[in-house]
Amino acid sequence: MKSRTRRTLLKGLFHGAVVGVGLPTLNCFLDDSGKAFADTKQRLPTRFGTWVWGCGFIPEHWIPTQTGSDFDLHGHLAPVASYKDKLSILSGFDVKLDGVPNKPHITGCLGLRTGVPVPDENVKKPTLDVEIARIIGNDTRFGSIELSTSGINRSYSFRAAGAPNPSETSPLAFYQRVFGEGFQDPNNTNFVPNPTFMAQQSVLSAIKDQRADLVKTVGAEDRHRLDEYFTAIRELEQKLTLQLQPPAPVENFVKPQQPEPYTVDATMSEVIKTHKVMADLLAVALQSNQTRIFNVLLSDTASNLRKPGTTATHHTLTHEEPVDPALGYQPQVAWFAEQSMLAWKDFLDSLSSIKEGDGTLLDNCLVFAHSDCSIAKSHAVEGIPMMLAGSGGGKFKTGLHIAGKGDAASRVGLTLQQGLGVPIDRWGSLSMDTNRPLTELMA
Repeated sequence: MKSRTRRTLLKGLFHGAVVGVGLPTLNCFLDDSGKAFADTKQRLPTRFGTWVWGCGFIPEHWIPTQTGSDFDLHGHLAPVASYKDKLSILSGFDVKLDGVPNKPHITGCLGLRTGVPVPDENVKKPTLDVEIARIIGNDTRFGSIELSTSGINRSYSFRAAGAPNPSETSPLAFYQRVFGEGFQDPNNTNFVPNPTFMAQQSVLSAIKDQRADLVKTVGAEDRHRLDEYFTAIRELEQKLTLQLQPPAPVENFVKPQQPEPYTVDATMSEVIKTHKVMADLLAVALQSNQTRIFNVLLSDTASNLRKPGTTATHHTLTHEEPVDPALGYQPQVAWFAEQSMLAWKDFLDSLSSIKEGDGTLLDNCLVFAHSDCSIAKSHAVEGIPMMLAGSGGGKFKTGLHIAGKGDAASRVGLTLQQGLGVPIDRWGSLSMDTNRPLTELMA
């Protein structure tokens, strides 16, 4: 019998034109492990993302008491105890400042993401999600998706200094961007290329030679500017190419319902609701291969979250609430830290709810979750809490607690990039410069 692959099309004539109809993801397309396509042995796609919450944590309610695989998820991490085998907890890793001024809520966050401590948002190089996207995110409709769930249009994903990837703040706007005009249902058996996309591609193709000639005639600085400009054009060309071919069928895909419009605000209960809606939509976007890279901001690093009926923000409380002498910490601040971990559980639930192969979408993701500081009252960048969720399709070990003991946090970023195929031997600058990945995390 003729072999079939996931790219098999059923072809025929329709009004004199050849049409092709894709097939759904069938068992015969997968190998015996349920983790790879049998025709090419290509694994189910790996996704990478970050998930950020602001203003740190309460160490005694978060850091496990044991290291290795025999650790407990207690206190604020208790809600994710059922995910222990799919998580790795990273404690005690520091952003080394080397005399760089510590801009509150910025330097620590971007130090984790670039390996370079900076006193502002003029990053010295792209954040690690952008570097990883160049390896695993090239053949999707969106290079990356950024979400902010507390109403603030902020992003800590940077292509270059002053060039953050903008976030969606509205669930409705996010839905319309991904699942509205231009979305192709991967299991629709009647694919028809959009003539608008065909025309746009033709225009870009027509200027290809002129682009090449122009680059030869300008100086070095202009070549750099043109390279950035043409990179954006190449990304557009890639998107158009994808739009002009039928998408790969997706197992168990159901297009989500459009959310009702509502005003997003920073009340904790509303943020939890918005975050859950966005997490569910993001999971389906990942399932249907709209993107493989994502960045989710639960709350701005200088957290603007509030309790219902109050005006004081989480960030304000970290500086103004007295430390309870009996508890040894700020109880209202602790409440926000606990609520953030409940939202983290919701995020894991969304990824785990979608079946892929013999596992779930979460199994084929690697999610890097972190805050911007450890103790927000002092803006400490020592021991910033970090977690990994999912194994990246088997590329990483899970179910571990690793204590950094003051090691540079850049060891984590180097590990993530090397494990996902970024060709680098070392990463970071000054005291953050390292060639020592956390090999215990690599499968």
